[in-house]
Parts: sequence; C-alpha cells; structure tokens
Amino acid sequence: MKKLQNKVAVVTGGNSGIGLATAKVFAEQGAKVAITGRDPKTIDSAVNEIGHNAFGIISDVSSINTLDASYKRVKDTYGNIDVLVVNAGVYIPGALADFTEEQFDKTSDINFKGVFFSIQKALPYLNEDASIIITSSSLATMGLPGVSVYSATKGAVNTLAKAFSTELADRKIRVNLLSPGPIETPIMTRDGATNEEFEIAKNYLASKTVAGRIGNANEIAKGFLYLASDDSKYMIGSELLIDGGMRVK
Repeated sequence: MKKLQNKVAVVTGGNSGIGLATAKVFAEQGAKVAITGRDPKTIDSAVNEIGHNAFGIISDVSSINTLDASYKRVKDTYGNIDVLVVNAGVYIPGALADFTEEQFDKTSDINFKGVFFSIQKALPYLNEDASIIITSSSLATMGLPGVSVYSATKGAVNTLAKAFSTELADRKIRVNLLSPGPIETPIMTRDGATNEEFEIAKNYLASKTVAGRIGNANEIAKGFLYLASDDSKYMIGSELLIDGGMRVK
C-alpha cells in the first residue's frame, strides 16, 4: 500500500530543488499533487517531471492575494488538502554591514510572512487530520556569519510551528518542521550568487557538517514523506533535523 494513496498534497515552491524532489516522491506514493512557484517555465518542466497528473499553479507566497485562488483551484480539481508542504523560500546571504533593506524585505516576506499566510489562507481548504510541514533549516538555531536574516526567518517559523500546533489541535491538524542542512539546490544561486560564490559557499558549508558534504534533495524528500504520512501520526509541533550533523559539529 502506498503511503499517500489518494491524499491531496500541495507543495509550495515545488518547481525545483527540495520541493520538486518531494512532489515526485509524494506522487510516486499515490498522492494527487499540486505545486506552486513563481516561474512559469520551471513550473511546466516540474509538472512534466512529476507526472501522475500533477499540476502547477503560478503563485508568489509573498503576495497574499494569490493564495486563496491557488487553494481554491486545488479544491476544485482534487478536493480538500491532506498534506501541505510550506517550502517556498529564498536564500540571500550577506554580511551585517552590507545587507540592504531590499534584501531584508525579500527574505522576510517570502520566508516568514509567506509561511504564515500560506498556512492561514489554507485553513478553509484543509481536511481534518491534515499534515502541515514547514521547511525550516539547521541554521535556525545557529549563529553562522553572513546568514543572519535567513537564519532569523527560519527561527521565526520554528516558533510558528509550535504555536500553530496547539491552535489547530481541535481539527487534529499536525504541524511539524523539517530542517535540512546544506543542500545543493537552485536556491543557492537563484538570487544573485555567481557559480564561483556558490562553490565557495558549498565548500564552506560542507566543512561545517560531520558528513563532510552537502546533501541532496532526494535525501530530504524522504523526510517529508515520513512527516506527510501516518508513520508520523504522533509527531506534533516537532522538528525533523536532516543536516549531516551540522548542529553537532
């Protein structure tokens, strides 16, 4: 029996990286999958890659007005939602002295405000017993230089997960976090980093893990499957950390 047979799953930021890998695993496990993202081209290619009648929605989680329409389309196509992966995010590194207001606002609007309202606007469309999974980061509780704003937004959503868990308990909706360590995905170069800067960052982050490497999206997708399925039924307001030992080094 497939772990998500006939479940309706939505993955925000499902058009690349961890989100795409997760959407593929969900579809393989029997879920009816919808993904959202900002880029029409990557949405189309991701839907083709996922297969299993998945569909994509052009949506920006930092633009609250687009969220209702996205969830309504899922309901009209598949029905109410059983699994919501709140994964859309940006990674914009920068030193304290150089970080701009524009960079700050973009990071917080997508990584923090986007998470809050992605969940709030989904509430009318969620089934009882639904599983909400927020993509956090091992950096949420660390103090590495150059990623202060990114880390702070992830720390903020960690708190949201705990608060939402108690707030949604009457509907038996579980809210949990999955915190990856450094993973090789397009997010690392999407917002302005050059290939050279990416290689420097990749080597630096790999050195911070016990594993001695950065991870891949498929390793993280398996964690999302666990949190989406009944295997994690007793896990509420908690964090699944898959970071190659980054926090313990």
